[in-house]
Amino acid sequence: MSYLPPIVQGLLFAIVVVSAIFDLRERRVPNWVSFTGLALAIALNTFLYETPGLWLSLKGFGIATLIYFPLFMLRGMGAGDVKLMMAVGAAAGWQNWLGILFLTALFGGISAIVMVAWRKRLRKTFENLALIVLSLMHRQAPHEVSPMLAVKSDRALRLPHAVAIAFGTIGYLIAAAIWAPR
Repeated sequence: MSYLPPIVQGLLFAIVVVSAIFDLRERRVPNWVSFTGLALAIALNTFLYETPGLWLSLKGFGIATLIYFPLFMLRGMGAGDVKLMMAVGAAAGWQNWLGILFLTALFGGISAIVMVAWRKRLRKTFENLALIVLSLMHRQAPHEVSPMLAVKSDRALRLPHAVAIAFGTIGYLIAAAIWAPR
């Protein structure tokens, strides 16, 4: 965990809050938010740290891509969420991004459990989880076995992942402000 300069913190905050608002209202993250955030993140880190800053951004972008892109390919996540996490990775750098990923997964998991319980879909959720595991064990994409498992399915419970990303990012920024050395 490292303390990020206030200007990088502000950029991260703006990217994730705008994305979360769009995801809540329209169920999508616009490209202009992600691509503008990505370009500003790379430019800002390069300006602040020169060549090491460029590599910091590119490594954060790369790790986010390696982790999130397969989820998109399996239709478990929308492309907007992937591009948003690429921008967050480019701003935060790969090591900080891993902390953001952990908190995002924590907030997203808690939100998913609450949503499943609220909608009384616990049994169906466990059936879907079993189907996902079995299909992956047989080297099949889950959405090919059951179209309902695709993120765009009308019958699927969909969580606005940009909101979880925003909570994870802001939570990480708060934790870094308290505990990271300056």
